[in-house]
Amino acid sequence: MRTILVVDDSPTILSLVTQALAGTGHNIITASNGEEAITKALAEHPDLVVLDVVMPQKNGYQVCRHLKTQAETKDIKIILLSSKSQQADRFWGLKQGADAYLTKPFQQAELLAIVAQFV
Repeated sequence: MRTILVVDDSPTILSLVTQALAGTGHNIITASNGEEAITKALAEHPDLVVLDVVMPQKNGYQVCRHLKTQAETKDIKIILLSSKSQQADRFWGLKQGADAYLTKPFQQAELLAIVAQFV
C-alpha cells in the first residue's frame, strides 16, 4: 500500500480529492497548508503528494521546490492541483520540480489516471 499526501487549504477540495482517492486502496493523509505539508512529508515519507498551489504560509510552488531539493524527499512524486490554469502557471509548477500539473475543477478520472502513473 502506498501513501498519498493530499494538501489543500480548502476543506471542500481536500474532501473531494480524498474521496476520489479513497477507492484506490492507498493510505491517504492530509494537510491544510504548506508548512504542514512539509512537516508531514518529512515524517510520513509519502509516495505521492497532491498539492494545491494557492495556500497560506507556503504556496505549492515553494513546497514543491523545498521537497525536491531535500535529500530525504526529492524522490517523492508531486502533482500540483490548482485553479491557476495559465500556461505560465503550468510552466512554473513544472520548473519547481512537479511531476504533473492538473487544473481545478478536475475530472476524477483524470486525477486517478495521473495518480496511477506515480503509485
